[in-house]
Amino acid sequence: MIDISPTLTMYERTSFAFGQAYWHWFMLTQPAPLPETMLGANAPWILRLFLGGHAGAGLATYAPEALAEYDRCWASPEGLHGSCEDLRAASTIDLVHDRASDADGVVVRCPMLVLWGERGVVGRLFTPLADWGAKCSATVTGKALPAGHFIPEEVPDLLLAEVEPFLAG
Repeated sequence: MIDISPTLTMYERTSFAFGQAYWHWFMLTQPAPLPETMLGANAPWILRLFLGGHAGAGLATYAPEALAEYDRCWASPEGLHGSCEDLRAASTIDLVHDRASDADGVVVRCPMLVLWGERGVVGRLFTPLADWGAKCSATVTGKALPAGHFIPEEVPDLLLAEVEPFLAG
């Protein structure tokens, strides 16, 4: 898992600080077409706000070709709608399923690697190892990496240095 605690855990522990930092988790769940229309009014600017924020390294992390591809995919009407639908599902049916799994005692049964950005919101407001440990019957390992939210873009070599031995293990 990369820079996230379980979604149900994050929603249940929502605080003002979390709402301020993850405002998009709440705004993008509004019924269509409200967020799609608001985002579409200046999609490239909003995208750069997301990518350059979250206590990350800023936009210098991204190659111009990568930013162009993000623009092409995310900033299209279909991309914006898909992003909103993903968060709508996370805040509705996914929470229903998560609560049912918890009630039925369903847990993750394989080892889990959890990595989060030391400058990010998840490590500051949540306890990723303990949060995932509560949902897993196998070993949960991990640590903070010197990054914000976008770990693969910010510290790809460090990410691989953690993931490859875990997968080989």
